[in-house]
Amino acid sequence: MKSAKSDPDMLEEYDFTGGVRGKYAKRYAEGTNVVVIDPDVVEYFPDHEAVNEALRGLAAIIKRRRKAEPATPRRRATARR
Repeated sequence: MKSAKSDPDMLEEYDFTGGVRGKYAKRYAEGTNVVVIDPDVVEYFPDHEAVNEALRGLAAIIKRRRKAEPATPRRRATARR
């Protein structure tokens, strides 16, 4: 493992003496759902609660539309010879 002195990205003032290796490793391994919102959209959705509320509303609309649409017949897959 590299020492801090040989790593150009590590500055002298970084102090990890009280650090715990792998403290968040399990949580990281479970995955995250981070989504980056473009600046023009942030104006309308300033926090995660606003985004979630809007997406839940959109999901409800999609669900209602799917129920209202008539089922389209599926084409049968035929084996080509």
